[in-house]
Amino acid sequence: MKLLDQFTRPRQLTKALAAAHNLVSERGEANGSSMAQELISQYQLLDEEQRNVFYTALAEKFSPDPAGVVKAAQAYAREPSALNLIALTKAAEAPRQELFRRMNRAPGGTKAALMMRRELLRLLDKRPDLAALDYDIRHLLSSWFNPGFLKMHQVDWRSPAHVLEKIIQHEAVHAIDGWDDLRRRLQPDRRCFAFFHPQLPDEPLIFVEVALLTEIPSVIAPLVDKKSLPSATQKFKVAVFYSISNCEAGLRGVSMGNFLIKRVAEHLKAEFASLSTFVTLSPIPGFIDWLTRSPNLNEVEVPLATRTRFEHALETLQLKNKTWAQHLSEGWTPDKSSAKEREALTSLCALYLTIFSTRRGGSPVAKFHLGNGAELYRLNWAADLSKKGLKESAGLMVNYLYNLGAVEENHGHFAQGQVIHARAVAKLI
Repeated sequence: MKLLDQFTRPRQLTKALAAAHNLVSERGEANGSSMAQELISQYQLLDEEQRNVFYTALAEKFSPDPAGVVKAAQAYAREPSALNLIALTKAAEAPRQELFRRMNRAPGGTKAALMMRRELLRLLDKRPDLAALDYDIRHLLSSWFNPGFLKMHQVDWRSPAHVLEKIIQHEAVHAIDGWDDLRRRLQPDRRCFAFFHPQLPDEPLIFVEVALLTEIPSVIAPLVDKKSLPSATQKFKVAVFYSISNCEAGLRGVSMGNFLIKRVAEHLKAEFASLSTFVTLSPIPGFIDWLTRSPNLNEVEVPLATRTRFEHALETLQLKNKTWAQHLSEGWTPDKSSAKEREALTSLCALYLTIFSTRRGGSPVAKFHLGNGAELYRLNWAADLSKKGLKESAGLMVNYLYNLGAVEENHGHFAQGQVIHARAVAKLI
């Protein structure tokens, strides 16, 4: 059997590369569907090692011709006409983009492209030479999964079982503890919405979970308590986005979540006229890690009083003498902390979110919501007492407020490095 593998493995790789060359050829344009299916079939037969070689070939053999790009660029520089710009654009586009476009025309082509992207993302840390290949696939996926093409559907208890199973599997913020837990999250005072693509109608791409309440929540436990009873009222005032999760790793870097939240908000507003407030109850991943890296304010301009408060807060926590992990191992919890510790942690967290969210290393959740135009509304002490919550953010959580009439303006401020925040947050810094 091993001897047979020695003969068949090289031939499988050769067939896959030949299928790729045939598909991108002129003949491939005329017979695209059948040739695309051949490429997908041959690719699926490759093992991990062969796929590495296949990706290398796509990166090296299906790239733009450097001489052709230089020639077109020089022509455009001499005469920046529309025709020369078109010629430059064509010269600079990698042939592999057309390869993926043609592959996408075949049944299963979209799923195959996503599979390739998932594998490339796992390789990139050790294979920076594949970055351009990954960029090209992501560029195409951004077009194919444009929110304008996506369908938003409510996921409820009547949804197909395989869809419900994926919701359980991919919940990344607050794990779903089986079917009873999921059933509670789909009761009348809860909602779950997901984006689907026409080519993948049974595959939720991203979903958001919503709690319908009468006031803005400050703790997460009641929202994810599977034993809690549904609210009897129908006059909800607050819609709380308490979890948003991606289901497809191949779409990393493709923006969908912000469009989903805004579309859900519009849908809920139409369903419940009493709704007036749209907020999140969000975790703050990265906060404790940031604290342990000995942060400083030397790179930013802040008032002297803020700088003094910052340094005093760090001294209060004494993380240089005892790590946060040691604090937790000794039984630290928010209710056992001193008033000075609470003041120090909330002050530092407010600084982290207002100043460092716009910078590298800021909380990814903060970047997501603030970049979508939300306002930093309130910090909540002892909001998440789970092991993960205590480890990542000392149990702190944050409400981001979505004022639907101000999201565009807030987004603009964030793009300029400014975090719009409420007066309650300002008092902490």
